[in-house]
Amino acid sequence: MENEDVLILAIESSCDETAAAVVKNGREVLSSIISSQIALHTVYGGVVPEIASRKHIEKINQVIEAALREANVKLKDITAIAVTYGPGLVGALLVGVSTAKAISLASGIPLIGVHHIEGHINANYIENKELEPPYICLVVSGGHSHLVIVKDYGEYEILGKTRDDAAGEAFDKVARAIGLGYPGGPKIDKVSKEGNADAIHFPRAKVVDSVYDFSFSGLKSAVLNYLNSCEMKGIPVCQADVAASFQKAVVDVLVEHSMNAVEEHGLRKFAIAGGVASNTSLREAFIRECSARKIDFYCPSPIFCTDNAAMIGVAGYYEYRKGVRHGYDLNAVPNLRLGENYE
Repeated sequence: MENEDVLILAIESSCDETAAAVVKNGREVLSSIISSQIALHTVYGGVVPEIASRKHIEKINQVIEAALREANVKLKDITAIAVTYGPGLVGALLVGVSTAKAISLASGIPLIGVHHIEGHINANYIENKELEPPYICLVVSGGHSHLVIVKDYGEYEILGKTRDDAAGEAFDKVARAIGLGYPGGPKIDKVSKEGNADAIHFPRAKVVDSVYDFSFSGLKSAVLNYLNSCEMKGIPVCQADVAASFQKAVVDVLVEHSMNAVEEHGLRKFAIAGGVASNTSLREAFIRECSARKIDFYCPSPIFCTDNAAMIGVAGYYEYRKGVRHGYDLNAVPNLRLGENYE
């Protein structure tokens, strides 16, 4: 039994991507199917929870079937089913959790609930086969900004997190303010390449009583104040310069906090994860800083930075190895914190 392959069927539906994947032995992705809803939500300038939930219901069986087909496996070959149960939009999470429970009940295959942020961290193992804990990881996405020590598989110590807006949330709000629309992150990343990152100095916030915590609401307000000031004075706004200067302010803070944590804790391995981890300016800054400090740097490909089920399958594999199994009372927990377990 010890030498048998472990195949995890993974399901992710925490926000606006309906995804399923089959992962073999925690590091090999046999299939990864993602049905994105970006086009549906763009017209509203952000994700509409009710629309997201309805679309998940329409798509989830299709993506699961496609994941099994692409992996060339049958349901009877699956060792366990892993599903995101939090954090996220409650309606969206419920679609994934309900589907996973139904498949588990009908097939007798074990059920494993996975923390969404833990999934993002585990995405690093897909392409970096040599990476093993302990290391420090920065998780930056639309809803989360976490700086954590990954002590072991599934064991984390949170060093810092956002006190207000997450980095990705700030990207979306600033993008909307300067007329780029949704989704903000990729659009700011693109237009910033044409701008001068030193054109406008925006603040880099520090949290006095916690050196590793983040705060981006002040930065967002500074951008809005700058735009309002220009409008009142009749000064033309250079969209690319605002985007580049804002992005630099975010990147500077993320890099500074992360590198300070790496140095203080003496860990020479550092990884990034989450949707914002696909930002080219952030990746380049970390490559540069880690190289200068002789720190091993790891990051997933952009497709594994944004929400996907492959990362949930990896996390589910390590939970399975630890003996974690969930009952059919598993529920969606929209505000689930990293390190919390389902009770």
